[in-house]
Amino acid sequence: MGSQKDIAYRLQLARGFLDEAEQEFELKQWRACVSASILVVENTGLAVLMLFGVSSLTHKPGKHLKQLVSEGTVSEEVAALVKELLPELEKHDSHEKMLAKYGDESDYRLPWDLFSENEALIAVEAARKCMRISSEIVDLLQ
Repeated sequence: MGSQKDIAYRLQLARGFLDEAEQEFELKQWRACVSASILVVENTGLAVLMLFGVSSLTHKPGKHLKQLVSEGTVSEEVAALVKELLPELEKHDSHEKMLAKYGDESDYRLPWDLFSENEALIAVEAARKCMRISSEIVDLLQ
């Protein structure tokens, strides 16, 4: 299993980014809200992975968590929680992160033009969900 200190650090990162996402949503900064929310999703996924000794050096935690579940490595209770995380990890992946950083270069659309209030709301709700579920998983396993 990953170090408790490392896992706690990832969750603190996620909490900080969630606070930022919430603030950015209130300020109607949709791109910034989406970007911070993506970092919440990614860091919560990494925190859960680290519980099983998987390296935090991946940008696709959902892929590895899906494998852990399919191998039967985790209890049914943990597997059910991980399955709740997977759609968020897949939706808010590195592609969306790249759009938030660089925009859509093929169509010359800037990042600020790509995200609306609705997309920011979806992203921040996903971030809240991932924070809640990952905290539950950590509580169950530590």
